[in-house]
Amino acid sequence: MIIKDVISIGSTTRDTFFEVDLPITKWPSAPLGKALVIPFGEKFGVKGAYFTIGGNAANASVTFARQGLRVGLFTKIGNDVAGQEVIKILKRERVDTRLVSKSKELPTSYSVLLSQKGDRSILTYHGAIGEFTLEKVNPKLLKSKWWYVSLPGDSHKALSGILKYAKKRKIKVALNPSYKHLSGDGKSQLLTHLKDLSFLVVNEGEAAQITGIPFSKEKEVFQKLDVLVPGIVAITSGRGGVTVSDGKFLYKAGIFKEKRVVDRTGAGDAFGSGFVAGLIRKEEKFKGGRPKPENVEYAIRLASANATSVVERMGATEGVLRRRDFDSLPRFKKLKIERREFKPKKK
Repeated sequence: MIIKDVISIGSTTRDTFFEVDLPITKWPSAPLGKALVIPFGEKFGVKGAYFTIGGNAANASVTFARQGLRVGLFTKIGNDVAGQEVIKILKRERVDTRLVSKSKELPTSYSVLLSQKGDRSILTYHGAIGEFTLEKVNPKLLKSKWWYVSLPGDSHKALSGILKYAKKRKIKVALNPSYKHLSGDGKSQLLTHLKDLSFLVVNEGEAAQITGIPFSKEKEVFQKLDVLVPGIVAITSGRGGVTVSDGKFLYKAGIFKEKRVVDRTGAGDAFGSGFVAGLIRKEEKFKGGRPKPENVEYAIRLASANATSVVERMGATEGVLRRRDFDSLPRFKKLKIERREFKPKKK
């Protein structure tokens, strides 16, 4: 049996996008301080509708497949029409679906996204992914060089088992933690397992939650994370770009200029999976030495290009770059990346 380059582990959803034109009001309790106004008890029209797939793991699997990698998807869906559509799309993308199991009780995870001027609000139902487990899985199908993990909802409880299995078999693990990994028992579990990661990707707010240090103290945040995580840490800052540490160097990069912003859904998944795809394409190995700086910079460039391409299309996977496009399009040839030596605090 051929060992996969990477297996993407976590959620898969059926996504419905509704293009809306709704009033926006101030809402202090919301993270961005504002909210869409939807008339209660009324019917209102939408400008357009678009149906596709989503979910962190499915999004990542499409990136890996379009970059020419051998990829499998380990997820759970419902035994329903939505699940059938998901499988059809994944097979079309050349993603191995033999690790996709079906729930007997719960439907496929579902999201409704209200899209307005490049931003969106998301209504989500976790459904079948809540039953996600490593039990009754053919271990031969799990053989891979890398696992890319993102576990939403109650599926976050599977993290310990996943990392234990991977460590025993010397599989490198990349993690994009869900919000349940950032508080309560989930955070305690995450802190215990950061030492088992080859790559961690989070945004500024998530980095602050993990470390207990505001991101305004960026140097201290990275110093703490470099002690906790033996591999590479990437912290994204939206339009501010990304900062990456490999334990020796700190890399700062902006973003590629978008032709237009249609929808930001999936940009984070595109960056994280694009970065891992870049490392795999360069056949980067963490054991026995640090990755070469030029290979880290290549991974940053591919990740940033992938994220930019995704926001230019509706949906989380429609804009995902194909290998030939990244290799040939002039707009993605250069990205300003600053590199400086960085010495984390010792334990």
